[in-house]
Amino acid sequence: LSSCGSRKTVQKGKLMDLTSTVIIPLLFGSLGIFALFRLLQWMRMRAYLQEAVVVITGATSGLGKECAKAFHAAGSKLVLCGRDSEKLKDLVQQLSTMTNHRKNTHKPHTVVFDLSDTKTVLNAAEEILRYLGHVDILINNAGISFRGTIVDTGLDVDKKVMETNYFGPIALTKALLPSMIKRRQGHIVAISSIQGKISIPFRSAYAASKHATQAFFDCLRAEVEQYDIDVTVISPGYIQTNLSLNAITADGSRYGVMDKNTAEGQTAAEVAQVVLSAVGQKKKEVLVAGLTPSLAVYLRNLFPRLFFTLMATRAKKERKAKDS
Repeated sequence: LSSCGSRKTVQKGKLMDLTSTVIIPLLFGSLGIFALFRLLQWMRMRAYLQEAVVVITGATSGLGKECAKAFHAAGSKLVLCGRDSEKLKDLVQQLSTMTNHRKNTHKPHTVVFDLSDTKTVLNAAEEILRYLGHVDILINNAGISFRGTIVDTGLDVDKKVMETNYFGPIALTKALLPSMIKRRQGHIVAISSIQGKISIPFRSAYAASKHATQAFFDCLRAEVEQYDIDVTVISPGYIQTNLSLNAITADGSRYGVMDKNTAEGQTAAEVAQVVLSAVGQKKKEVLVAGLTPSLAVYLRNLFPRLFFTLMATRAKKERKAKDS
Protein backbone atom coordinates (compact mmCIF):
# COMPACT_ATOMS: atom_id res chain seq x y z
CA LEU A 1 0.00 0.00 0.00
CA SER A 2 2.84 2.34 0.86
CA SER A 3 4.44 1.52 -2.49
CA CYS A 4 1.19 2.36 -4.29
CA GLY A 5 0.81 5.59 -2.34
CA SER A 6 4.35 6.69 -3.08
CA ARG A 7 3.80 5.96 -6.80
CA LYS A 8 0.73 8.17 -6.82
CA THR A 9 2.67 10.90 -5.05
CA VAL A 10 5.42 10.72 -7.68
CA GLN A 11 2.87 10.85 -10.51
CA LYS A 12 1.13 13.80 -8.90
CA GLY A 13 4.47 15.55 -8.52
CA LYS A 14 5.30 14.94 -12.19
CA LEU A 15 1.91 16.31 -13.22
CA MET A 16 2.45 19.44 -11.14
CA ASP A 17 5.92 19.85 -12.63
CA LEU A 18 4.49 19.47 -16.12
CA THR A 19 1.78 22.05 -15.35
CA SER A 20 4.20 24.57 -13.89
CA THR A 21 7.00 24.12 -16.42
CA VAL A 22 5.07 23.55 -19.66
CA ILE A 23 1.31 24.15 -19.59
CA ILE A 24 1.17 27.45 -17.65
CA PRO A 25 4.06 29.09 -19.61
CA LEU A 26 2.47 27.85 -22.85
CA LEU A 27 -0.90 29.30 -21.81
CA PHE A 28 0.55 32.68 -20.89
CA GLY A 29 2.69 32.65 -24.02
CA SER A 30 -0.37 32.03 -26.18
CA LEU A 31 -2.26 34.85 -24.46
CA GLY A 32 0.71 37.14 -25.03
CA ILE A 33 0.88 36.28 -28.72
CA PHE A 34 -2.87 36.86 -29.06
CA ALA A 35 -2.62 40.23 -27.28
CA LEU A 36 0.30 41.22 -29.52
CA PHE A 37 -1.67 40.18 -32.60
CA ARG A 38 -4.65 42.30 -31.52
CA LEU A 39 -2.39 45.26 -30.79
CA LEU A 40 -0.77 45.04 -34.23
CA GLN A 41 -4.22 44.67 -35.79
CA TRP A 42 -5.43 47.80 -33.96
CA MET A 43 -2.33 49.78 -34.97
CA ARG A 44 -2.74 48.77 -38.60
CA MET A 45 -6.43 49.72 -38.53
CA ARG A 46 -5.65 53.09 -36.95
CA ALA A 47 -2.99 53.82 -39.57
CA TYR A 48 -5.38 52.81 -42.37
CA LEU A 49 -8.22 55.08 -41.20
CA GLN A 50 -6.23 58.11 -40.12
CA GLU A 51 -6.02 60.74 -42.86
CA ALA A 52 -8.18 58.56 -45.17
CA VAL A 53 -10.76 60.43 -47.26
CA VAL A 54 -14.08 58.84 -46.28
CA VAL A 55 -17.37 59.58 -48.07
CA ILE A 56 -20.54 58.74 -46.12
CA THR A 57 -24.01 58.97 -47.69
CA GLY A 58 -27.10 59.41 -45.54
CA ALA A 59 -24.91 61.05 -42.92
CA THR A 60 -27.52 63.24 -41.21
CA SER A 61 -29.24 60.58 -39.12
CA GLY A 62 -29.18 57.05 -37.78
CA LEU A 63 -26.29 54.79 -38.71
CA GLY A 64 -24.78 57.34 -41.11
CA LYS A 65 -24.53 59.96 -38.37
CA GLU A 66 -22.92 57.50 -35.94
CA CYS A 67 -20.48 56.36 -38.63
CA ALA A 68 -19.55 60.01 -39.14
CA LYS A 69 -18.75 60.30 -35.43
CA ALA A 70 -16.74 57.07 -35.41
CA PHE A 71 -14.63 57.83 -38.48
CA HIS A 72 -14.13 61.45 -37.42
CA ALA A 73 -12.78 60.25 -34.07
CA ALA A 74 -10.46 57.88 -35.96
CA GLY A 75 -8.90 60.86 -37.73
CA SER A 76 -10.44 60.38 -41.18
CA LYS A 77 -11.14 63.25 -43.58
CA LEU A 78 -14.90 63.13 -43.97
CA VAL A 79 -17.18 64.00 -46.85
CA LEU A 80 -20.70 64.01 -45.41
CA CYS A 81 -23.54 63.58 -47.91
CA GLY A 82 -27.26 64.09 -47.51
CA ARG A 83 -30.33 65.91 -48.82
CA ASP A 84 -30.68 68.45 -45.98
CA SER A 85 -27.97 71.13 -45.92
CA GLU A 86 -29.01 72.44 -42.50
CA LYS A 87 -28.76 69.00 -40.90
CA LEU A 88 -25.34 68.52 -42.48
CA LYS A 89 -24.20 71.86 -41.02
CA ASP A 90 -25.50 70.81 -37.60
CA LEU A 91 -23.58 67.55 -37.84
CA VAL A 92 -20.36 69.36 -38.74
CA GLN A 93 -20.89 71.57 -35.69
CA GLN A 94 -21.43 68.51 -33.47
CA LEU A 95 -18.27 66.86 -34.76
CA SER A 96 -16.25 70.02 -34.14
CA THR A 97 -17.13 69.80 -30.43
CA MET A 98 -15.93 66.18 -30.36
CA THR A 99 -12.42 66.98 -31.59
CA ASN A 100 -9.84 64.65 -30.06
CA HIS A 101 -6.59 66.60 -29.75
CA ARG A 102 -4.61 63.37 -29.47
CA LYS A 103 -5.49 62.64 -33.08
CA ASN A 104 -5.44 64.74 -36.21
CA THR A 105 -9.15 65.36 -36.66
CA HIS A 106 -10.32 67.32 -39.69
CA LYS A 107 -13.28 69.56 -40.43
CA PRO A 108 -15.66 67.60 -42.66
CA HIS A 109 -16.70 68.69 -46.13
CA THR A 110 -20.40 68.48 -46.98
CA VAL A 111 -22.10 67.69 -50.28
CA VAL A 112 -25.87 68.07 -50.69
CA PHE A 113 -27.62 65.82 -53.19
CA ASP A 114 -30.53 63.41 -53.60
CA LEU A 115 -29.33 59.85 -54.05
CA SER A 116 -32.47 58.97 -56.03
CA ASP A 117 -31.55 61.56 -58.71
CA THR A 118 -28.77 60.06 -60.84
CA LYS A 119 -27.78 63.41 -62.36
CA THR A 120 -27.17 65.01 -58.95
CA VAL A 121 -25.22 61.90 -57.89
CA LEU A 122 -22.80 62.35 -60.79
CA ASN A 123 -22.43 66.07 -60.04
CA ALA A 124 -21.74 65.23 -56.38
CA ALA A 125 -19.01 62.76 -57.37
CA GLU A 126 -17.36 65.44 -59.51
CA GLU A 127 -17.51 67.92 -56.62
CA ILE A 128 -15.95 65.42 -54.20
CA LEU A 129 -13.06 64.63 -56.54
CA ARG A 130 -12.57 68.30 -57.40
CA TYR A 131 -12.40 69.27 -53.72
CA LEU A 132 -10.31 66.39 -52.32
CA GLY A 133 -8.69 64.85 -55.38
CA HIS A 134 -9.51 61.25 -54.47
CA VAL A 135 -11.63 59.01 -52.24
CA ASP A 136 -10.08 56.31 -50.09
CA ILE A 137 -13.26 54.86 -48.57
CA LEU A 138 -16.83 55.16 -49.87
CA ILE A 139 -19.58 54.16 -47.44
CA ASN A 140 -22.90 53.68 -49.26
CA ASN A 141 -25.22 54.03 -46.29
CA ALA A 142 -28.28 56.06 -47.35
CA GLY A 143 -31.49 54.16 -47.88
CA ILE A 144 -35.24 54.01 -47.48
CA SER A 145 -37.42 51.21 -46.13
CA PHE A 146 -40.83 49.91 -47.21
CA ARG A 147 -43.95 48.37 -45.69
CA GLY A 148 -46.84 46.99 -47.72
CA THR A 149 -48.40 44.10 -49.59
CA ILE A 150 -47.18 43.32 -53.07
CA VAL A 151 -50.69 43.27 -54.55
CA ASP A 152 -51.40 46.83 -53.32
CA THR A 153 -48.01 48.37 -54.17
CA GLY A 154 -47.75 50.49 -57.29
CA LEU A 155 -44.75 50.01 -59.56
CA ASP A 156 -43.74 53.64 -58.97
CA VAL A 157 -43.16 52.79 -55.29
CA ASP A 158 -40.95 49.82 -56.21
CA LYS A 159 -39.00 52.10 -58.53
CA LYS A 160 -38.59 54.78 -55.85
CA VAL A 161 -37.12 52.30 -53.38
CA MET A 162 -34.80 50.84 -56.02
CA GLU A 163 -33.64 54.32 -57.11
CA THR A 164 -32.61 55.22 -53.55
CA ASN A 165 -31.32 51.87 -52.29
CA TYR A 166 -29.77 50.43 -55.45
CA PHE A 167 -29.36 52.72 -58.46
CA GLY A 168 -28.19 55.69 -56.36
CA PRO A 169 -25.37 53.81 -54.58
CA ILE A 170 -24.17 52.06 -57.72
CA ALA A 171 -24.23 55.36 -59.66
CA LEU A 172 -22.02 56.97 -57.00
CA THR A 173 -19.79 53.90 -56.87
CA LYS A 174 -19.35 53.86 -60.66
CA ALA A 175 -18.62 57.59 -60.70
CA LEU A 176 -15.81 57.26 -58.13
CA LEU A 177 -14.48 53.86 -59.23
CA PRO A 178 -12.29 55.01 -62.18
CA SER A 179 -10.25 57.28 -59.91
CA MET A 180 -9.74 54.38 -57.49
CA ILE A 181 -8.64 52.08 -60.30
CA LYS A 182 -6.23 54.73 -61.55
CA ARG A 183 -4.64 54.97 -58.10
CA ARG A 184 -4.92 51.19 -57.56
CA GLN A 185 -6.27 52.02 -54.14
CA GLY A 186 -9.72 52.32 -52.61
CA HIS A 187 -12.33 50.72 -50.41
CA ILE A 188 -16.04 50.53 -51.21
CA VAL A 189 -18.52 49.72 -48.45
CA ALA A 190 -22.19 48.82 -48.93
CA ILE A 191 -24.49 48.99 -45.93
CA SER A 192 -26.95 46.33 -46.99
CA SER A 193 -29.30 44.49 -44.63
CA ILE A 194 -29.98 40.99 -43.43
CA GLN A 195 -32.89 41.31 -45.86
CA GLY A 196 -30.31 41.24 -48.63
CA LYS A 197 -29.98 37.56 -47.70
CA ILE A 198 -33.49 36.64 -46.61
CA SER A 199 -36.90 38.14 -47.38
CA ILE A 200 -39.71 38.62 -44.90
CA PRO A 201 -43.37 39.37 -45.70
CA PHE A 202 -44.51 42.94 -46.48
CA ARG A 203 -40.97 44.18 -47.18
CA SER A 204 -40.80 43.21 -50.88
CA ALA A 205 -39.44 46.45 -52.37
CA TYR A 206 -36.87 46.88 -49.59
CA ALA A 207 -35.72 43.25 -49.61
CA ALA A 208 -35.47 43.27 -53.42
CA SER A 209 -33.29 46.40 -53.37
CA LYS A 210 -30.99 44.86 -50.77
CA HIS A 211 -30.77 41.55 -52.66
CA ALA A 212 -29.72 43.56 -55.71
CA THR A 213 -27.18 45.46 -53.60
CA GLN A 214 -25.68 42.22 -52.30
CA ALA A 215 -25.35 40.80 -55.81
CA PHE A 216 -23.85 43.95 -57.33
CA PHE A 217 -21.17 44.42 -54.70
CA ASP A 218 -20.31 40.71 -54.68
CA CYS A 219 -19.64 41.01 -58.42
CA LEU A 220 -17.73 44.24 -57.91
CA ARG A 221 -15.48 42.65 -55.27
CA ALA A 222 -14.38 39.96 -57.69
CA GLU A 223 -13.83 42.37 -60.59
CA VAL A 224 -11.76 45.00 -58.75
CA GLU A 225 -9.52 42.70 -56.73
CA GLN A 226 -6.93 42.93 -59.51
CA TYR A 227 -6.72 46.69 -58.82
CA ASP A 228 -6.17 46.20 -55.06
CA ILE A 229 -9.57 47.73 -54.27
CA ASP A 230 -11.47 46.31 -51.29
CA VAL A 231 -15.23 45.79 -51.11
CA THR A 232 -17.08 45.26 -47.84
CA VAL A 233 -20.77 44.38 -47.54
CA ILE A 234 -22.26 44.88 -44.09
CA SER A 235 -25.66 43.35 -43.37
CA PRO A 236 -27.25 44.63 -40.15
CA GLY A 237 -30.41 43.29 -38.58
CA TYR A 238 -32.64 45.64 -36.62
CA ILE A 239 -31.09 48.99 -35.60
CA GLN A 240 -32.65 51.64 -33.36
CA THR A 241 -33.12 54.29 -36.06
CA ASN A 242 -36.03 56.07 -37.75
CA LEU A 243 -35.89 53.69 -40.73
CA SER A 244 -39.34 52.22 -40.08
CA LEU A 245 -40.81 55.65 -39.23
CA ASN A 246 -39.62 57.03 -42.57
CA ALA A 247 -40.49 53.91 -44.57
CA ILE A 248 -42.90 54.34 -47.46
CA THR A 249 -46.05 52.29 -47.84
CA ALA A 250 -47.84 50.70 -50.79
CA ASP A 251 -49.35 54.04 -51.88
CA GLY A 252 -46.11 55.99 -51.38
CA SER A 253 -47.13 57.64 -48.10
CA ARG A 254 -44.97 57.65 -44.94
CA TYR A 255 -45.37 54.60 -42.67
CA GLY A 256 -44.81 56.62 -39.48
CA VAL A 257 -44.71 53.69 -37.06
CA MET A 258 -41.77 52.55 -34.92
CA ASP A 259 -41.69 48.77 -35.26
CA LYS A 260 -41.21 46.78 -32.05
CA ASN A 261 -38.23 44.90 -33.48
CA THR A 262 -36.60 48.16 -34.58
CA ALA A 263 -37.11 49.75 -31.17
CA GLU A 264 -35.48 46.73 -29.52
CA GLY A 265 -32.60 46.46 -32.01
CA GLN A 266 -28.95 47.36 -31.62
CA THR A 267 -28.07 51.00 -31.19
CA ALA A 268 -26.73 52.84 -34.23
CA ALA A 269 -23.56 53.67 -32.27
CA GLU A 270 -22.88 49.96 -31.66
CA VAL A 271 -23.32 49.10 -35.33
CA ALA A 272 -21.14 52.07 -36.36
CA GLN A 273 -18.27 50.62 -34.32
CA VAL A 274 -18.74 47.31 -36.15
CA VAL A 275 -18.59 49.19 -39.46
CA LEU A 276 -15.42 51.02 -38.36
CA SER A 277 -13.75 47.76 -37.34
CA ALA A 278 -14.86 45.90 -40.49
CA VAL A 279 -13.50 48.66 -42.72
CA GLY A 280 -10.28 48.94 -40.74
CA GLN A 281 -9.71 45.19 -41.00
CA LYS A 282 -10.80 45.14 -44.66
CA LYS A 283 -13.35 42.40 -44.08
CA LYS A 284 -15.24 41.27 -47.15
CA GLU A 285 -18.59 40.67 -45.46
CA VAL A 286 -20.06 41.14 -41.99
CA LEU A 287 -23.43 40.03 -40.64
CA VAL A 288 -24.50 42.25 -37.72
CA ALA A 289 -27.59 40.58 -36.28
CA GLY A 290 -28.91 38.70 -33.30
CA LEU A 291 -29.17 34.93 -32.97
CA THR A 292 -32.64 34.48 -34.50
CA PRO A 293 -32.06 36.53 -37.70
CA SER A 294 -28.63 34.92 -38.14
CA LEU A 295 -30.14 31.45 -37.83
CA ALA A 296 -32.79 32.43 -40.38
CA VAL A 297 -30.05 33.08 -42.96
CA TYR A 298 -28.68 29.56 -42.52
CA LEU A 299 -32.18 28.10 -42.37
CA ARG A 300 -32.99 29.70 -45.75
CA ASN A 301 -29.96 28.04 -47.32
CA LEU A 302 -29.99 24.66 -45.58
CA PHE A 303 -33.72 24.03 -45.02
CA PRO A 304 -35.58 26.28 -47.49
CA ARG A 305 -38.86 24.41 -47.22
CA LEU A 306 -39.02 24.98 -43.47
CA PHE A 307 -38.03 28.62 -43.92
CA PHE A 308 -40.80 29.23 -46.47
CA THR A 309 -43.36 27.63 -44.14
CA LEU A 310 -42.26 29.87 -41.28
CA MET A 311 -42.47 32.98 -43.47
CA ALA A 312 -45.97 32.03 -44.67
CA THR A 313 -47.03 31.61 -41.04
CA ARG A 314 -45.54 34.99 -40.19
CA ALA A 315 -47.42 36.62 -43.08
CA LYS A 316 -50.74 35.17 -41.88
CA LYS A 317 -50.06 36.34 -38.32
CA GLU A 318 -49.13 39.90 -39.39
CA ARG A 319 -52.14 40.17 -41.71
CA LYS A 320 -54.46 38.96 -38.93
CA ALA A 321 -52.99 41.49 -36.50
CA LYS A 322 -53.56 44.34 -38.96
CA ASP A 323 -57.12 43.26 -39.70
CA SER A 324 -58.09 42.93 -36.03
